[in-house]
Amino acid sequence: MAAALPYEGHAVPLPGPGPIRLPEPEALVRAFLDAVADTLPRTPAAPHAAGRPFAARDAQHLPHAHDWAAEVAAGMDAGVRISLRLDLSAYDLFDDAHDDGARSAGAAVVQVHSLADPTLVADAAALWAGEADDAFGPRARVDAALAVRRAARVWPPLDRLSDQDVPDVLALTEGELSDLLGVAATRLAAAGVAVHWPRDLAQDLSAAAVVRPAPGSATDGTGFFESEDLLQFRWQLALGGDPLTESEMDALAEAHRPVVRLRDQWVLVDPALVRKARKRDLGLLDPVDALSVALTGTADVDGETVEAVPAGALAALRDRLTAGVRPAAPPPGLHATLRDYQLRGLAWLDLMTSLGLGGCLADDMGLGKTVTLIALHLKRARREPTLVVCPASLLGNWQREITRFAPGVPVRRFHGPDRSLDDLDGGFVLTTYGTMRSAAPALAEQAWGMVVADEAQHVKNPYSATAKALRTIPSPARVALTGTPVENNLSELWALLDWTTPGLLGPLKSFRARHARAVENGEDEEAVERLARLVRPFLLRRKKSDPGIVPELPPKTETDHPVPLTREQGALYEAVVRESMLAIETAEGMARRGLVLKLLTSLKQICNHPALYLKEEPARAGGDRLAARSGKLALLDELLDTLLAEDGSALVFTQYVGMARLITSHLATRAVPVDLLHGGTPVPERERMVDRFQAGSTPVLVLSLKAAGTGLNLTRAGHVVHFDRWWNPAVEEQATDRAYRIGQTQPVQVHRLITEGTIEDRIAEMLQAKRALADAILGSGESALTELTDRELSDLVSLRSTP
Repeated sequence: MAAALPYEGHAVPLPGPGPIRLPEPEALVRAFLDAVADTLPRTPAAPHAAGRPFAARDAQHLPHAHDWAAEVAAGMDAGVRISLRLDLSAYDLFDDAHDDGARSAGAAVVQVHSLADPTLVADAAALWAGEADDAFGPRARVDAALAVRRAARVWPPLDRLSDQDVPDVLALTEGELSDLLGVAATRLAAAGVAVHWPRDLAQDLSAAAVVRPAPGSATDGTGFFESEDLLQFRWQLALGGDPLTESEMDALAEAHRPVVRLRDQWVLVDPALVRKARKRDLGLLDPVDALSVALTGTADVDGETVEAVPAGALAALRDRLTAGVRPAAPPPGLHATLRDYQLRGLAWLDLMTSLGLGGCLADDMGLGKTVTLIALHLKRARREPTLVVCPASLLGNWQREITRFAPGVPVRRFHGPDRSLDDLDGGFVLTTYGTMRSAAPALAEQAWGMVVADEAQHVKNPYSATAKALRTIPSPARVALTGTPVENNLSELWALLDWTTPGLLGPLKSFRARHARAVENGEDEEAVERLARLVRPFLLRRKKSDPGIVPELPPKTETDHPVPLTREQGALYEAVVRESMLAIETAEGMARRGLVLKLLTSLKQICNHPALYLKEEPARAGGDRLAARSGKLALLDELLDTLLAEDGSALVFTQYVGMARLITSHLATRAVPVDLLHGGTPVPERERMVDRFQAGSTPVLVLSLKAAGTGLNLTRAGHVVHFDRWWNPAVEEQATDRAYRIGQTQPVQVHRLITEGTIEDRIAEMLQAKRALADAILGSGESALTELTDRELSDLVSLRSTP
């Protein structure tokens, strides 16, 4: 029966990737017959097999006892047990003269152990010769023979011992030795037969994928990266952590044996390692891919993630990037006293740009990224100018900051109809994202010492025309400045870092597959750590809550103000939910998504004010009754009355320009000095509004969140009011940071107005949970709500009663 078994009948796949083992078929057949003989009489078939029902209970075994222990307890070969001691002295690493499967690979010496006295151990040869009778007793030879026979049931090669006059030494072929290295030793151990390997057998042969510059590359960690040379990527085997030489790996690759002699010791060899020794070269990597491998410590090889180790100059660069930096000395010409964390940021930027790499300075808003960048420009001392691309509202701020902190450094605005790049002589060139997009060819022809993208989240979509235009402007150093490197998903982080250090994160599609999905869904903590190791050297993130920073800022208090809907708001809300859900339940695909987004927008507008949803002009929205129609507007009046009586100032943010106009019109009728800043406000007027607010002549500034949530320095404000909720907590915090930033000397109170029982209530709960994730990396955002089922959507938007 054993001889007739096809290979499929005795093939055992091993755990994990690797070959399939083929155990001896006879051992499997014997084990099967034993199981049948033991089990069949205990079943209802017993009368047919044994002539009568089997009366005994199931066999009783001690917990975790081996099968052989039950046999010993039953009196079978009760005096001794045997073990196998492997002797490899005749096994020569370089002897390939014989057939691999038949040549002698050593021997297994049978040893006999007394169960009555565990200290008694003897070679079987002494037992057969009668030299151990005094110690073991005359029955020991019979017991040892029975033990050998039992062991042969699980490993048939031991049957050959019964054919020998002195059954003490079993000559092994290489195939049998390989079997002992695998499943046979495990089966023998379960049968009570231990296998003892030579004491000098080493089992710590390992392999790692090593990335190193080609011979002759620079050794300071920078030259190879600045070149276009490809880097070597190959397997390196090591014994006890000590790399093998090329000749040793050659010998290992040619040995075709499970145990080899290396460095005066026996070495256990995994066939997978032999395959790596034979095919060492894994191809070539470009410098950016090599650096990615060095930083993560892993690489993809044939679809499998393996350990990767940098060597040579690449290891030196990795160490420089991950060793941390000490604060740098302020450069000459800087008229500012930098704080310690700003000096560390300067040192980090200087390191990254000196290595020819880019970086993203992602400090919280208000921590002084602008002055740090000005200090970097002075420290680099390049003849070529620095190009700063920023939103239009920040042109004036940049010019003022440069004039203030680096007097004498030329500053030119490349903006408006009379813009020109003629006769540049170092210094700074300031332009907007819109101008950069239209004038990219002219900007690309100019030699720049550094290109800076301020509020770099403006290019978070890599497929936008703005992002594509920015990529066409060459520069030896690229720096992104942003307080929110990730607003909605990891693709935005990819877009920023792929601009600062092109190719670092690979193609967007593979980045989404390997990193983003697992991290965003919270499925894989190892994926989070792997991505963090990769991006950490290229992104410097400090928050106001970090030690060493918060003492320099006054306290910040955040308060959620629940606001009831007015009767008009409640009626509108319920009517819109009812009508919209009927349409959504019958729609599919893009049409359904559009209806869901329309519903969400309508409900948020109703929560703000009925006039906003009904598109009423401020003059016709109710005059003095405007506040009576909205719980939020009534509460805003109360808040402003209190703080204005205390000579305070406030910023009021809303995501709707229409709501901003309603608020401004309402406050004007109450004789409250107020300005409105939105996306359509001309740049000169924006600057005048900021100056008036900072001077205290306009105590209330109403701002549209999208147009004024970044870049403005409004430290006069002691209060920040979020009239409505944005879908992302990072965007709200960025807006709050217009007031809560370095230079703020008074406590800041943040007020969030939330209508009770509405979608805003539900969104507030979601944002609270999302805030923790935002610190690591955010999920998807508002668009995800379009994928809710009808039932989930109804639960989200339905008006709930409040106590």
